[in-house]
Order: sequence, then structure tokens, then C-alpha cells
Amino acid sequence: MEEAVMNGRMCIVSRRSLEADLLVRFVAAPDGRLVPDLKRRLPGRGAHVEARREVVELAVKRRIFSRALKQDVSGLETLADDLDALLVRSALGSLGLARKAGQVVTGSAKVDAALRTGKAAASLHASDAAPDGVRKLDGARHAGEVSGRARPTPMFRLLGADEMSLALGGENVVHAAILPGSAGMALVKRLEALSAYRGEKAGRDGESPPDS
Repeated sequence: MEEAVMNGRMCIVSRRSLEADLLVRFVAAPDGRLVPDLKRRLPGRGAHVEARREVVELAVKRRIFSRALKQDVSGLETLADDLDALLVRSALGSLGLARKAGQVVTGSAKVDAALRTGKAAASLHASDAAPDGVRKLDGARHAGEVSGRARPTPMFRLLGADEMSLALGGENVVHAAILPGSAGMALVKRLEALSAYRGEKAGRDGESPPDS
């Protein structure tokens, strides 16, 4: 028998108890529209779903939300896309905060140095970055790990160059290294949530995600 997860919630699709960070809470707005409650603060009855797009889509297909919330709900047709957009906005907001805290560096040379010397907690490349540039910096990441100066770190390709540039207040930002610290690690957590939702594995141990 599967053990209950401490402080967990039950996914209305799988009926499994999962840690809160692996779930998304949904509530019905006053007009009946279903909305994701990422911060778990909205009032009213909530329904928890595992934070993966395929599970959210399955909940919509099986019409589980209405039964769980005991009312008719709307907005289901775009729910999976709406949640993806919210997770992107959350990640971009964290990216801006990490920049203000000095826990993000940009530019190929600075990112290369951070990866080789073990100063980076993660690397972030634009989804539309040139594959050659990504390979070179991922080589620096791998070199740092092999040398023992750097621990294995995740590599993300989830955001476009325009989105990264706007969040970081620069022009044509395509490569960044995330540095340790409360703001930097909060950003890593947001990126991991977006990656998990999309079913994309963040590269670790020298292994890179597929090129977009």
C-alpha cells in the first residue's frame, strides 16, 4: 500500500497523494471560470491536479473538475495553455528578481566562466538560441563537472530570447547563468516547475535537452 505523503494533497485524476509542489490547485472564480491558483491563496473549494500538462488535459477530457468542485465550470478549452502561460510569467518574474539580486549573469564569456568554475547553480539558454552557442556553453558546463570544480547543474531551454531580454533588461539575451542565493534558487524552482509541466527534462550530468 502506498504511503501517504506528509502534508500532501490528492490529485483528482490519479487519486494519489502528492507533495504540494508537484500539484496545482484550481478554483472556480465567481463567474464560474476555472483558474489555476499557483500560490494556493485563493478562497473557496480547491481541486488539486498533478502539475503536468498531460494530466491537466486528462482532467478536462474526463470532466473531473466539475465533480471535484461540485459546480459547473468554464474556461476548460484553454486551461492547459493558460496554465503554461502562468508558469512562464512566474519564471520570468523570478528571472527579473534574480537579476536585481545579482544572481544572474549574462553574456557567453561570463556564463562560460561561471559554469567552468562551479559558480553557477544552473544555466539558461533561449529556446531560439543558436545550437552551436548552446553546445559550446554546455561543453563548459560539462568541463566544470569533469574537473571537479562544479557540481552537476540543470540546463534549461524554456524561454524565448525576447522574453529573457525583457526580463533581464538587456538586448538580445540568449545565454545566462543562475547563481546560488535565495532569488537564484527560487528561479531554478520556477524553471523546474515549467520544465516538469511541459514534460521536458532539464539537462544534467553533461546531458543536454534536445534542440528546439
